[in-house]
Formats: sequence, C-alpha cells, structure tokens
Amino acid sequence: MTEGKSIINANLTPLPDKVGVDGLEDKWRAVWDEDGTYKFRNTRDRKAVYSIDTPPPTVSGSLHVGHVFSYTHTDVIARYKRMRGYDVFYPMGWDDNGLPTERRVQNYYGVRVDVSLPYDPDFKPPFEGTDGKKIDAKDQVPISRKNFIELCERLTAQDEKLFEALWRKLGLSIDWSQTYHTIGQHPQRVAQKAFLRNLARGEAYQQDAPGLWDVTFQTAVAQAELESREYPGFYHKVAFRFEDGTPIYIETTRPELLAACTSLIANPNDERYKQYFGQYVYSPLFKVKVPILAHPAAEMDKGAGIAMCCTFGDVTDVEWWRDLKLPTRPIIQRNGRIVMDTPDWIEDPAGREVFAETAGKTTFSARKIIVDKLRESGDLDGEPTPTKRMTNFYEKGDKPLEIVTSRQWYLKNGGTDAKLNAELIERGKELEFHPDFMRVRYENWVHGLNGDWLISRQRFFGVPFPLWYPVNASGEPDYDHPITPSEDRLPIDPTIDVPEGYDESQRDVPGGFTAEKDIMDTWATSSLTPQIVTHWAEPDEASKALFASTFPMDLRPQGQDIIRTWLFSTVDRAHLENKCLPWAHATLSGWILDPDHKKMSKSKGNVVVPNEPIEKFGADAVRYWAAAARLGLDATYDIGQMKIGRRLAIKLLNATKFALAIGREDENHHVGAAAETSWNPADVTEPLDRAAMAKLALVVSQATEALESYEHSKALEVIESYFWQFCDDYIELVKNRAYGTPDEHGNVPSEKAVKSARTALGLGLDAFARLLAPYLPYATEEVWSWMHAGSGSVHRAAWPVVDPYVEAATGASPELLTWAGKAVEQLRKIKSEAKVSMKTPILSVTLSAAPKGVNAIHAALGDIAQAGRVVGKFDLVAKHAEESAAEDAPETEVAVEASELGEPPAKKPKH
Repeated sequence: MTEGKSIINANLTPLPDKVGVDGLEDKWRAVWDEDGTYKFRNTRDRKAVYSIDTPPPTVSGSLHVGHVFSYTHTDVIARYKRMRGYDVFYPMGWDDNGLPTERRVQNYYGVRVDVSLPYDPDFKPPFEGTDGKKIDAKDQVPISRKNFIELCERLTAQDEKLFEALWRKLGLSIDWSQTYHTIGQHPQRVAQKAFLRNLARGEAYQQDAPGLWDVTFQTAVAQAELESREYPGFYHKVAFRFEDGTPIYIETTRPELLAACTSLIANPNDERYKQYFGQYVYSPLFKVKVPILAHPAAEMDKGAGIAMCCTFGDVTDVEWWRDLKLPTRPIIQRNGRIVMDTPDWIEDPAGREVFAETAGKTTFSARKIIVDKLRESGDLDGEPTPTKRMTNFYEKGDKPLEIVTSRQWYLKNGGTDAKLNAELIERGKELEFHPDFMRVRYENWVHGLNGDWLISRQRFFGVPFPLWYPVNASGEPDYDHPITPSEDRLPIDPTIDVPEGYDESQRDVPGGFTAEKDIMDTWATSSLTPQIVTHWAEPDEASKALFASTFPMDLRPQGQDIIRTWLFSTVDRAHLENKCLPWAHATLSGWILDPDHKKMSKSKGNVVVPNEPIEKFGADAVRYWAAAARLGLDATYDIGQMKIGRRLAIKLLNATKFALAIGREDENHHVGAAAETSWNPADVTEPLDRAAMAKLALVVSQATEALESYEHSKALEVIESYFWQFCDDYIELVKNRAYGTPDEHGNVPSEKAVKSARTALGLGLDAFARLLAPYLPYATEEVWSWMHAGSGSVHRAAWPVVDPYVEAATGASPELLTWAGKAVEQLRKIKSEAKVSMKTPILSVTLSAAPKGVNAIHAALGDIAQAGRVVGKFDLVAKHAEESAAEDAPETEVAVEASELGEPPAKKPKH
C-alpha cells in the first residue's frame, strides 16, 4: 500500500493453471534467502528495532513437534512486527553446552574425558557414530578436555545443520547471519567477562558448603534443576537413649546416616517434647552425645514429631544445621558411598567397629547393615514399615540426590539477600508476562529461594571459570586468592592457558599455580543470551552500535517450565550487570500433549518428529495448528487442525486466483497476460460491497489489537472467521456482478456496480494476504506474487490499517453481509431439501426476518437473487420481536415463508 494513500496498486501477473500448497516451501525459501527478506538491517535507531531473545534449542539429537509449536508462536510475532515497520532482530542460537551434549558425544565417538591428559591436535576418535548404541565407559578412549570439546563442537555442528533445515522448512523468519553457539568463542568471552565482573563486585563467591550432588553424573546440582519425585522406602522406629537408658523414639527412612547425627529436633510448640529441649541423648550403636533442640520447621504431625538432624540427609537438615549452628559430620562421599575412615566424633569402640563395617559401602548396603545392628541392639522398635516419600532428583538423573559438602562457586540471586530478593520481585513486576497469570510462578520462585545460585559444575563441556589459584609452599591451592585474567585475554581455558607472571612449568607445583577445573553451569551461559546476541561490552564499533539498537531487548519467548531457570536467571544477570530488565515482554508457551493428553517428551517415547507432519500437510498447515493455540495453555497434537490449516491455505490460493481472474479470462478460459490495476476505496459504491469493507475494517482493528497484546491465536481466529465468510458468502454473492453477468431478466449490471465488486474483492484479498502472512507465510507469499509482482515480499509489506476499508465502507454496517449470507443460505436450503440442483431457478419466494434484517436484505436484493437464482417474485416479511420470541428463534434468523421452484436445468448429455 502506498504510504499515506488509500489506493492500493496492483501489478497482476499471469495466474497458474493449477494451484496447490505442495512445493511452495522450496520455491519461496530460495527467494527469501536470495533477497535477504528477513535480514536485520541494523537501523541503529532503538525505537525502530524490535529485538527477540530467541530460545537456543538444545543440540543433542533431534527436535520434536513441541519445538515447532513454541517457535511458531514467536515467528508470528516477528513477522507481524516486521510488517508493522520494525527492523526485526531475530537471531537463532544453538545450546550445545552441557550434559546432554556430553553424553551424546561420549556415545557417538566412544570417548571420555581425562583432565590429566594433554591436548592432541592430531587425535582421531575411534568411532564416527555408533548407531545409537551406548558404549561402556571401560571401552571409551580417554582424551583431553580440549579434544573432547572439539568433538562436541564437531557433532553439534552436524546436528545444527539438520535443525536449521527444519526451521527453514517451517518458515521461521530468522536472520541466519545472526547465529551463535553457547559454547562458541564469543559466548565464552561474554560468560567469563560477566563472571569476572560479578566476582569484582562481590556477587560471585566460593565456599565450602553442603550442596545437592548427583552421584551418577558426579556433579553439583542447583535448586532450579531439582525434580521432586515419589520414591519408595521404609520408616524405621529407632531409640535414642538418655543417660539412664530411657528411650526417646524417632522415625527415619535413612538409618544409614545415624553416624552423621548432630541433634534431635522438635517443634517448639510440641507439648510432647518441650520438657526435653536442652537435654542430651546418645545415638544408638555409635553412642554419640547429641542435644534435643527446637526449630519451627519440625513437623509435629510427621512420624514421631521429633527427627534426627544429620549432615546431611535432606535440605531440611541443611536449614537446621545453618540456623542452629550445628557441627558438620559428613559421612557420604561424592560417589555416594560411606567414607572409608571412621570419623573422630565416634569414640565408642563398639561404635567404631560398626562404622568400619559400613565404610566404603553404598548407602543401600550400609542401610542393611545398620538395620541389622539395630535389631541386635534392641534399638529398633518393630519392623520397618513401607512408605513413599517425595525425594529430590536431578532433572536428568535417576537416583536420589545426596547432600555433599564441597567447594563450589555461587552467584547471588536473592536467596540469601533480602534486599536483592525484593529488587528481583520488583523486576518481575516491571516485566510484561503473556499470559499475565504466569507472573505468579516467577514471584513464587523468587520468594521461595533458600540459597544463592550454585553455578559450578564438575563436568567438561562448558564454559571454564577464568581462574587460577596460587599454590603455596606445601603444595596446597590458595582458594582465597584467585588469579584472574584481564578481559582482553578472554576467552581462556585455565587448564591450558597460563596466568600473567607465570609459565607452564609452574603449573601444579609448590610456589606455582593451579587451574580451576570446574566449568560453569549451562544456565550461567544461557542466562546471558541477551548480552551474547546484542554483543554486550564488545570493543568494536559495529558491536557497540548493535548493542545500542537492540538492548534491552523487546521479547523473550520460552516454555513455562523454565521460568525458574532461564527466565529468572536472565533477569538476575541483567539486574546485576545492566541494572535493568533484559527485555520488556515474556511470552510463555504451554506443553504439547499426545492424543491421550499426556505431555510429549523424549523420555516417554511419545514425541512426534516434526518433519513428518510438515511433509504430509505442509508447513503452513503445521504452523496453523501451532498458532491456533493460546499462550500459556497446553495443546494437543491434532492432525485434524493441521488438515484445517491446509484447507485454509488452499482456499486462499483458490479464492485469490478466482477473484484475480475476473475480467482477465479469454473465451477458452485461459488466463490472459499480466495487467496493472488499482483498487480505490472510492470506487466501492454498492451496499453489499461497503458492508464487506466495514467488516474488514473491524477485523483489521481487532486482529491488530490482539497481536499488539501478543494474543496471536485470538487474532488468527478473528481473521480466519471472516476469511471464510468472505469466501463463502461475499464472493458467492457478488461473483455474478463482478463478472458483469446479466440477471435472469437480462439486466446487465452497471459499470459502476461491476467496478465496486471488483474493487472490494481486490481490497479484501490484498488485506487477507497480509493478515494471514504471519501464519501462512508460503501461501500468502504465493498469492502476493500474483497481485503485486515486482513489489517485494508480502513479509516486507505494510500490515493493513483500517483507513482504506473505513473509507470504502462509508458508514455501512457489517451486519448487512451477515443478513445477506443468511438469506442465500435459506435459498440454497430450499433446493437442498427438494434434492434438486443449485442451478434450479426459484420462481417465487417469501423470506421472513427481523425488521433490521429485512432492510439489510433488501439493500442487497439483486446480489442475493442472482446468487440464489430467484427469477420471479421475491418478497420479504418483517417478523416482529414477539413472533421471534414465541418461536424461540434467534434475532438474526432468516426463514422461508413460501417458495416455488422452476424446472431443474437439463443435464448435459455425456459424450
């Protein structure tokens, strides 16, 4: 549309003989790539840019149809904003950092990391793909950490090509020149730079503290990565004894931790135990003296109401240990087994013998030994009773987590700082959540934090901490005085690189240095995606300009299940570093459910590979299914919806071809040459045409309002509903007049009436091509090329505004089209019930409707009569409100009072 004018110019091309959706993806994807249709122009004007913090999918095998679902939601908004005139910054990242990639690489190449090995620049892996078979650890070839990282980068690069091909086929309007990897050089530099600044400000710190530990993956686990699952166990009623031998009973599911007991804890309001607070008892078997203390977190109605506090059995033990300043008596190692050496706090000889029997055992084996010993000593009251308890698991693990004391790195997130917690709550209030009810999940998470963010991991494929430590004369690392590099050296790998002032010969020797071997949690990098994609704190001028025009970003789209991880951690990092929100809006998608309404997930084996429905129904159809779902709500994988989407795309192609062909057909019904034309709203003069334009103005307004509110599904519903009415009612009503076809009495429509119909058809279909463009990018691009050859892509065209349609409507009511459609429906119903051809003439008919309906129908009577082939008397009767109410009929109902049919047309003889 020409800026500032209502006249829409068209350059009509020859129309294809046959239309269909098959093949459109390949045709238009090539054009988009060649023309740079979705390329970010970098206007350097922040107000003219719309920037999106696109979720980087995890590159560890394959995508599933749930990814298609959520990424389509984002793409609809990106396309809409581009058509609204924004320079859309829409990059794509690949999350190739973390445990899933490590496991895939280990199996694919048959290797494992040995941090003691040097880098081998000529290393060749023993395998190149293992057909999905898992290689036992003993058969994996040990390699250096750097060699392993290179293999991770090689395999993820292969996976990323497949991912990109899928995204392109789906029609995501990504700028493929703006891509990044969470393990690449640039993201590593950003993550390390941000960490060093956190460290300098005191926001990052290390400490020896109890933390959740996965014994399978041998790594610490953050609070946000927990899953609470039901786990079977047994309650054991165990006697602690006072000095005189009087028992006091606790109930525990973990008797193997008796040696780690520091105290017994009861609620301060529990009348059963108030008299014992401050007194001491002795633990069974080990005879360690422990106090009976009060803490409000003790549950009076759980078990015996009094519990042993061990270091550490669960997170409640940690809370009690911290609040009551209890001693630390750990007995669980990182490998999940009991420590080998008998602890000093066990002084009783018999107790030391018991402990020695459990040393080095798994917790399961140790539990059996302890329970047998408790039976022998008489300290087990009755037999263990089965129970199921909620236990913490690492989200990727299959064994309950242990709590192990170790040196770890933490980043402040409001879990131990009330002031920071309140600030992050306020940040959440500034953020626009779509849908808004998701906001409470953010607030509940922040309010419920009980510790800072543990960001170190004992893994290999990730961003290294850019740190070394001095090694003192006795060969011990001095963790209190880390050595940091200057920012211009980043990124670094401290296991390979050497700190300033040292040389390689001083590594791991007294008086030298040692590297920090831990890596950052994958979320510690992913939480910086806004800073990564906008080139935060990069020194070159191009990066400075990019950052200035894109940050803070406009949109973070993501899944609802990672509000506590990705969304919150990103807010935390931007608050600490940039003193602002990282983006203004967050859109939260629901989950995809299988036909049995179960969440789709790879672990459940109920996922659908997205290539399948795209190949079968077309990308536009799959996008339609995805876009029809509301944000924040789960949606079922629905082939029926995809079929509707395919039908919608095909209908758009056919309806547009039909309307554009009017006036351009020769006597053999072959499409003529290209033509230039224009659709001027002032040429819309007939009541029915004006009513169609009035409805279109309303649809444009409602769809725009919905998309501005990130309600893509609401906008689609409004657009689609009118599109079908436009095709089924309006086109059918005006096609004879648009062709200039004489009526049954030989009367030829005026040139003005013909032009009015053709203009309204042109205005309408031009608008639908643009309105549906964010949803059906391939079909809309195809019809746009028929209407506007040489004018560029529909996806760079202006989003419709109401002005030309309001001008064309000149005060008409959309209801006129509704009434006219109902009248034609009744005329067709007469023939349908008579089981005759729709071409059968109606000799006379009387329709009844509410008074305003009669007036509307009368205004479009000529078009209605031609559409229904009424050749004789056509009467309208006003049905008063009392009659409608008496007959329980809707106010908008049109009914047949009387009718007479003519002879059906003779059937043409078959040759």
